[in-house]
Amino acid sequence: MEVLKILNDIARENTYLISNDQAVLVVDPGSNGQNILAKLQDINKPVAAILLTHAHYDHIMSVDLVRQAFNHPPVYIAEKEASWLGSPLDNLSGLDRHRDMEDVLVAPADHYFNYQQDYDIAGFQFKVVETPGHSWGGVSFIFPEEAMVFSGDALFKGTIGRTDLPTSNYEDLISGIRRHLFSLPNHYTVHPGHGPNTSIGHEKNSNPFFQ
Repeated sequence: MEVLKILNDIARENTYLISNDQAVLVVDPGSNGQNILAKLQDINKPVAAILLTHAHYDHIMSVDLVRQAFNHPPVYIAEKEASWLGSPLDNLSGLDRHRDMEDVLVAPADHYFNYQQDYDIAGFQFKVVETPGHSWGGVSFIFPEEAMVFSGDALFKGTIGRTDLPTSNYEDLISGIRRHLFSLPNHYTVHPGHGPNTSIGHEKNSNPFFQ
């Protein structure tokens, strides 16, 4: 399995293209839609699914663009944030501080995550765990065979997600990271929604929010 990170202009958000010998998963398609499409065309495999760690605008801006270009792959999201895709106020694109940006409106998702299910999509085997706190429906994707986790805006290198936004909760964020991420082995690679990669062990030992 290979992971390609695309750094998007708006909010410096990370989109991930995860490929195996069969297909590609797209995680959090952000603002640089044409670049995302070009990289997917270079990979030249079907898009099996679009996985959303949460529904803030910077993580969903190119969902429909990818859908339309790649035969409408299914979109997965936490049920708690499903309505945010079509609500600029909830996905934060409609706030006053973003007056210089068009409202982000995305068609409804196809599936809600099942946290009791082990997923197997086109040969990709992963689990979805709840890591709310930055937003109340935030999730992370754990790939046990590859020893990696995609943490969205929950856990970053040396820090954690913002908790000053609507539906944010600091205690929930700390609790979810401890329960679902820090229970993973130290060697797991963390692919966050912003910033550089890190590891579970590094964050357990040095992240100031857990010292």
